[in-house]
Amino acid sequence: MSVPAPPAASDPSAESPASRRREQRGWYVYDWANSAFYTTIISVFLGPYIIEVAKTAACGKDFPRLDAGACARDFDRLTVQNPGLGYVDVYGMDIRPAAFFGLITTVAVLLQIVILPMVGALADHTGRKREMLGGFAYAGALAAMGLFFVEGDRYLLGGWLFILANLGYGASIVVYDSFLPQISTPDERDRVSSQGWAIGYLGGGLLLALNLALFSGHEGLGLTEGEAVRIAMMSAGLWWATFTIVPLLRLRNRPVPAHEGTALGSVGGSFRQLWRTLRELRRYPLTLLFLVAYLVYNDGIQTVIGNSAAFASEALKLDRTVQITAILMVQFVAFFGALLLSRLAQRFGTKRTVLASIVVWTVIVVMALFVGEGQAVQFYLMAFAIAIVLGGTQALSRSLFSQVIPKGKEAEYFSLLQISDKGSAFIGSLTVTIALQLTNSFRIAIMSMVIFFVLGFVLLALVNLPKAIRAAGNEVPSNL
Repeated sequence: MSVPAPPAASDPSAESPASRRREQRGWYVYDWANSAFYTTIISVFLGPYIIEVAKTAACGKDFPRLDAGACARDFDRLTVQNPGLGYVDVYGMDIRPAAFFGLITTVAVLLQIVILPMVGALADHTGRKREMLGGFAYAGALAAMGLFFVEGDRYLLGGWLFILANLGYGASIVVYDSFLPQISTPDERDRVSSQGWAIGYLGGGLLLALNLALFSGHEGLGLTEGEAVRIAMMSAGLWWATFTIVPLLRLRNRPVPAHEGTALGSVGGSFRQLWRTLRELRRYPLTLLFLVAYLVYNDGIQTVIGNSAAFASEALKLDRTVQITAILMVQFVAFFGALLLSRLAQRFGTKRTVLASIVVWTVIVVMALFVGEGQAVQFYLMAFAIAIVLGGTQALSRSLFSQVIPKGKEAEYFSLLQISDKGSAFIGSLTVTIALQLTNSFRIAIMSMVIFFVLGFVLLALVNLPKAIRAAGNEVPSNL
């Protein structure tokens, strides 16, 4: 009489509910930890600050007779009067200070696109996910803390530290996400994933609120504005590093199947598998069309969010207190906006709701041309509108994508979506960089995102979703 084989060690159903809950709670804390980097550094402080540092460097090079502070304040007027001046040197390239943040973002994104598939392959091959999570998290956190030393004309140091921190962030998220099916059963997965997402918003919002208090009261603390910004950026790295301890104590590595070849061979195999998945997409042309549509309009979304603080600073001349409070509002309103769009999808259909949200995004970037300089209330209204559609657009898009991929190959197809998300608006950030380089106008740069939303809307409208779902072998839901 044969004895049934015990459940695999990596099967979460083989573990007790108490053991799973322990790991799940530790897993949630990493979202709490790393969200501080995105909200405090990427969304609020780094863009405007690194541009000011680049302006200081350009002033020292091209306008040495002027006081650095006065030059930075009058930089736009000076560069209009002297069109051949006002550039910084980036390894032989003349780059406008306003375009420097877009440039380093583009470089960071390109490196992520190349490196993240290798990270996933190594994590699967070695099974040492906890160690890799900690290594990438602490590399990113240390680079983020190093931003404290970016002052004066050290714009290149700031650029390299940001690129390293962004790589650590993206790589750690790849490993972090791969824990989800190991610590939760299929019935638990939606709840666990959603709670991690929500806790991340709370963690990022809480530190941002504390940094808002620091920035608003910096004079009373005897700090300059620049010192307050550098402390805020360092605090995000420290927050990230400190709370990462919890998931490293709670999460466990699982046994992996025996692999033939080396880890480097596994990396090569991951790229071959990605190529096979891309080739197979030809059998599902409507799935491919949906994926392209999503990549286009999501590129626009990520680019608008990533450049919102720099837009407020450079185009609207709003101080950082306004920028921080606007981003803080977005952190909390976006959660409720996602729930609202989910309800609208149940009533009007998911595809219609996503198309309507893309229209709202288009209106938002068009209105960016007409927001008056110094008009904080208008900027808050824009931020509120973004918050309403931000989470819902992406969440509903992921839901639609899950309907048009064949069963049994979810990981392969979602890897394409993940790479695009981790890519974090490569084409969009490059478009903004080119627009700034050519026009030196953040309004026109943000307005250029209309192309992404219009094209994404048209492509999504062309997708026959019921046909795409049936072609993938799935059942058509009632609320398309």
